Amino acid sequence: MKLHHKIIIIVAPIFLVILLLFGYKVYKIVKRAELLTGKKESIPQSLTKLPALTKGTSDWPNWRGPNMNGKSDFTGLNTDWTKGLDKIWEVNYLCQGLANSSWSAPVVQGNRLVVTGRDNNNDLVFCIDADNGKLIWYKSYKAEAQTSHGPGPRATPYIDNNRVYTFGRSGDLACWMLEDGKLLWKKNVKDIGGEEPMWGYSTSPVVFDNKVIIQGGGKALVVAYDKITGDLVWKSMEGNAGYAASVIMNIENDPKLLVFHAKALSLINLTDGKEISSTSWPTQYGVNATTPLINNNNIFITSGYKRGCEVIEVNKNKFSVKWKSDVIASQHSDPILIDGFLYGYSGESSRPDGKFKCIEMETGKEMWSTGEISWGTIIYADGYFICFDIKGNLYLVKPDTHKFEKIAELKNAMEGVTSHAWTSPVIANGRLYLRYLQHLVCYNLKK
Repeated sequence: MKLHHKIIIIVAPIFLVILLLFGYKVYKIVKRAELLTGKKESIPQSLTKLPALTKGTSDWPNWRGPNMNGKSDFTGLNTDWTKGLDKIWEVNYLCQGLANSSWSAPVVQGNRLVVTGRDNNNDLVFCIDADNGKLIWYKSYKAEAQTSHGPGPRATPYIDNNRVYTFGRSGDLACWMLEDGKLLWKKNVKDIGGEEPMWGYSTSPVVFDNKVIIQGGGKALVVAYDKITGDLVWKSMEGNAGYAASVIMNIENDPKLLVFHAKALSLINLTDGKEISSTSWPTQYGVNATTPLINNNNIFITSGYKRGCEVIEVNKNKFSVKWKSDVIASQHSDPILIDGFLYGYSGESSRPDGKFKCIEMETGKEMWSTGEISWGTIIYADGYFICFDIKGNLYLVKPDTHKFEKIAELKNAMEGVTSHAWTSPVIANGRLYLRYLQHLVCYNLKK
């Protein structure tokens, strides 16, 4: 046997082992994590002179907007998209590194837009000038996180006047000054018995009176901290955290908290955290991720994995099931209620073949269903839905109980989408904000 053949026989297996080990290491890094593709930028320098805080006429300070119903107060919407939409600015640095994906949606108050991101070791918090895309300030804190669908934050921040609250996928709840990003306090819910769910903490914080409230899971299923000091006010119940934001519901002018956790929807007393009533709703993998939708004394909930949907009626703080159906089974796309009718997606978030539907909330009757647009998320402004599908396309849809009515579309509104554009769109003060991983794009929506 020739010498070079002997060398090949000896070296080839070694090279193969090295290649396999390297491949396995890369697999572990990116396992179930969406790779950052397309244009990537380094984080720029922050402004040296900070602009004064302002407020807008139609701000979007928290998840699903000021009333947590997916509706913007903005009027004057441009419905003629024949020449596209004007892009005002974009940034491409919210996530740094190979697979540090983050899905959190932005929030906006006046000239301050706050959005979270991730690098190899840290959760990142960015404050961007909503008018021009310049970086006002950014902060970070070290946080160990799993890679399943990326280690970055999922929860959307909450702006409360001159403070903003962020919640990372590893359980870090932090309070920052909106003006300059000064860290006022930071807590980790695991320190009081919290237990991280399979795909990381995802429930967006909600602020009410003197409290900021999150789901912690474990021995701290629901937790309220003092919004000024960060001191624990109360913790309530035990069990697995869900992935849906909690919402406030007024029952006979008495505000209560709705918590959609892994196995049920619970009605919580805001004063002490005690559970008042609940309805069982176990879902595969504990993925209850859509926000409860309120209409007077009725609550609509839905989950994917063929779980379906349900309307619960509340009478004197007691739950009773009004109807249950599989007419909508939405994994994590929140429907919107218009004049007693629900409009939204049914299906799984990783599949483009879900249906967009109109349902009568009182009865559960399906008015129509279409597959004309791919699965996605929706927002409402000035009489129209803006639908953002998982491929990065945008659609303008007119609510109609008799038929699906698409008014306009903008293909590749978010360019470079190679996985799934899961982050919900945001409309604030005449502008549309779209996020996909490290990318954030601002469009003008004004006539």
